[in-house]
Amino acid sequence: MIRVMLADDQTLVRAGVRSLLERDGDIEVVSEVSDGREALVGLDRFRPDVVLLDLQMPVMDGLGVLRELERLRVDTPDRRHVDTRVIVLTTFGEDENVFGALRLGAAGFLLKDADPRELREAVRTVAAGDALLSPGVTRRVIERLARVEPPPEAGERLAGITEREREVLALVGRGRSNHEIGAELHLSPSTARTHVGRLLNKLRVRDRVGLVVVAYESGLVRPGDSASATSRARTAPGE
Repeated sequence: MIRVMLADDQTLVRAGVRSLLERDGDIEVVSEVSDGREALVGLDRFRPDVVLLDLQMPVMDGLGVLRELERLRVDTPDRRHVDTRVIVLTTFGEDENVFGALRLGAAGFLLKDADPRELREAVRTVAAGDALLSPGVTRRVIERLARVEPPPEAGERLAGITEREREVLALVGRGRSNHEIGAELHLSPSTARTHVGRLLNKLRVRDRVGLVVVAYESGLVRPGDSASATSRARTAPGE
């Protein structure tokens, strides 16, 4: 059973999402909260596998929750929140916040008008340890990343990786799967997966979404390179 917490300040939205999530019997909503502070309390009390997080909430917004969650993962001795995954529920009007949430380690992004089946599959995907972007959000996030001027120190993050790993990172940034990376670099899919795993460890990011951010912010991937990435709804470690 996948344990989910809903964090949204609209009661009707929470009720509708709960009904859709619990339809198939493998997902249980263990907590509903209406602001960011309540979300942090709920994280401690219920230890959900997945949090569906609205970015626009009173008291503390979704970005504040993500910042505090990341701090708790690092500073809490028992590492109690290390496996909690966050799906951000968003609208097109929140592009800047979506970009911020991406950088703060959100595992998935889903539009609030998503299809019910897509909503349930998003929870299952993220609970399994994969990362997910809805196609509409993917396009806008990648376009936003492509317009960002890399900070001066961004390239330093790549100092500890090999030339082969740079090639793999560039292809991840362009949205390639492990099979596609292997075909392009004449590697087996398992070897490509190994390189991706090493990049996750060396660059200290949680998933392939984080690798996309690094690829763009470091300048390894440039505007115009993102066409294939924008067409993908999922970026999963095992692809």
